Amino acid sequence: MAHTFEELVHKRRAADLAQHRVEELRDSYGPPTQHQWTDRQSQTYETAVRAWRDLDRDARTAVTEYVKEGGQSRHTIEARVREAVQEETRGA
Repeated sequence: MAHTFEELVHKRRAADLAQHRVEELRDSYGPPTQHQWTDRQSQTYETAVRAWRDLDRDARTAVTEYVKEGGQSRHTIEARVREAVQEETRGA
């Protein structure tokens, strides 16, 4: 499947937002090994972690496919994507 650079940026941004959500939950609930979480908190956290993992995997897979199609280095593409995400965040 062909991906555009904009799709890569969108996928990385979604994965980063999901990671941020996981970190917010961890900060809010406290470390799972030091606090007793309710069943609802555990389910919410686990769902957020799964979403982050899936979105991150999708972003990495898209970069891999993009690199194979375009012949550029993975490092270069990932750096450009990160830069575009940061610019997008600054502009928001």
